[in-house]
Amino acid sequence: MEDLGGEKTPETHDCVVKLRLNPRRRKEKVVVGCGAGFGGDRPIAALKLLQRVEELDYLVLECLAERTLAERYSALKSGGKGYDPRISEWMELLLPLAIERGVRIITNMGAKSPYGAQEEVLRTASKLGIDVTVGLAYQSSVSEIGVDGELKYVDGDVSVYLGAAPIVECLERYTPDVIITSRVADASLFLAPMVYELGWNWDQLQLLAQGSVAGHLLECGCQLTGGYYMHPGDIHRNMSFQNLLDLSLPFAEVTFDGKICVAKAEASGGVLNFNTCAEQLLYEIGDPSAYITPDVIIDIQDVTFQPLSESKVLCLGAKPSPASIPQKLLLLRSKDNGWKGWGEISYGGYASILRAKAAEFLVRAWVEELYPGTSNKIVSYIIGLDSLKTSCVEDLSSKTSEDIRLRMDGLFKKEEHAIQLTKEFTALYTNGPAGGGGISTGYRKEIFLEKALVERKHVHWQIYAARNNITSLSTTQNTIHVGKENSTKESRTPQSRPTAAPAGEKIPLYNVAHSRVGDKGNDLNFSIIPHYPPDIERLKMVLTPEWVKNILSPLLDSSSFPDSRDIERRDEWVNGYIGVEIYEVRGVHSLNVVVRNVLDGGVNCSRRIDRHGKTVSDLVLSQQVVLPP
Repeated sequence: MEDLGGEKTPETHDCVVKLRLNPRRRKEKVVVGCGAGFGGDRPIAALKLLQRVEELDYLVLECLAERTLAERYSALKSGGKGYDPRISEWMELLLPLAIERGVRIITNMGAKSPYGAQEEVLRTASKLGIDVTVGLAYQSSVSEIGVDGELKYVDGDVSVYLGAAPIVECLERYTPDVIITSRVADASLFLAPMVYELGWNWDQLQLLAQGSVAGHLLECGCQLTGGYYMHPGDIHRNMSFQNLLDLSLPFAEVTFDGKICVAKAEASGGVLNFNTCAEQLLYEIGDPSAYITPDVIIDIQDVTFQPLSESKVLCLGAKPSPASIPQKLLLLRSKDNGWKGWGEISYGGYASILRAKAAEFLVRAWVEELYPGTSNKIVSYIIGLDSLKTSCVEDLSSKTSEDIRLRMDGLFKKEEHAIQLTKEFTALYTNGPAGGGGISTGYRKEIFLEKALVERKHVHWQIYAARNNITSLSTTQNTIHVGKENSTKESRTPQSRPTAAPAGEKIPLYNVAHSRVGDKGNDLNFSIIPHYPPDIERLKMVLTPEWVKNILSPLLDSSSFPDSRDIERRDEWVNGYIGVEIYEVRGVHSLNVVVRNVLDGGVNCSRRIDRHGKTVSDLVLSQQVVLPP
């Protein structure tokens, strides 16, 4: 491995915004693709994008989120890898064609150990017989002012959302083939190559706003091109399974003057249109007038989309908010959050629900008997009946079902309490109601990512690069050539033009709109995007904060069988702690609904089966509404 930095490496910078000196426009247009939208995405799909889109300049692998960052914290503490363990799998598949085509790869798979990830990529490239330069752009130190007024370093379990500047500086200095980062804001991963190639500067806020919105649209991969959109029960979103199989990851064509087109590979499956763009635009958004990224605060209220073809959409209307640039950056601090224990058991046949009710009662009583005060740390639900908690199940005891599964989750301060829950749950085999089977239990330590803000001057980042030295090419390279699933593109089911929803009668919200949920910590947001845009005016009269609270309040039930006191306590908590904000987003004729403190602590410690709250979108859409004239 050869160090490319010399004696002055690694270079260290703080996060105070500094204008680029005489930035050079290298291209009139840059093409940036998304190869991964989350840590569990499909490497083969990224390879297909490389093969199908020959004009691609950059491929971004966005694989880090609150959940995966917490996993890397835990792994590093226990002696494992602080970087994404799948990085060699991705690089082995993508490097041969990417290097051949001159496509640079940018990824945040470095997580808490960028140097470890760099070594892994260099080893993989050497095994493939490929010369490669791997750059790093990563958080190096963070300091805070303590209670004594002294400045103290708080590295280790702290990650700050960096902006695009470290990646741009790494490109300027080393022009690497691969750049590995620590926690960089998702949109900033995509913005960086635009700034570098198109000669943008950090005070060109209109360009930064447009580029950041392009990055936000791309960051979740196939969610823009028909993935997580197709719905067999919605005539406006249905497509064949074969069409869904042939999804294309998205890419963006960005010109030096800020014109943005998002696209998918020609003749690929899926769908890219106004509606898929609108869903992704509002994904994980709070106030649409002030979408905060480290590089620019964006007003997306007037963003709109103009389809240019079945494979390309023009994006217009992003602009900087009056505040323009955030003075502080978001910091995530890893903290222990106790121990989680859980158990599941199935019941089939007659009176299954009543037997599940008996089992839940027994386990709670047994745990409480040994450790008083711990049973209220447990939530329970019946998978297949009320596990998502927003269905309107009035009296489960009177329901009939011959195939159910009871699950109980507890979050405790002490490990022995979590272990005891698993023991008591297992005891149902000989001490519980008849016919229970398929018991599974487990426990683990939980980590919570606490959020805070830190001044830019207190956050430092470094850049570095190294390359391998291949003296002779390997005779075997694992290049996989993937053909198109559909050599002849399947014709899509023709869709009727949307019309106004009927007034004065009960109809499911499905008939009026579509939706997607995003989560940030303990908050979620869901979009309401009408099929017929003028219906937004009538939806605004129906979807009130009170309506939203009423629909989502069952999420706070700790049991499938709450009594009147449980419901009263729940409603008091909802009224005191759950906040609902509803924003109109004019450009896409939609509503963005933000619900605060509703996710049982967030994805890393929630006791619910749907820790992200993603199923809330369709459960909201299933509600009956009466629209005014």
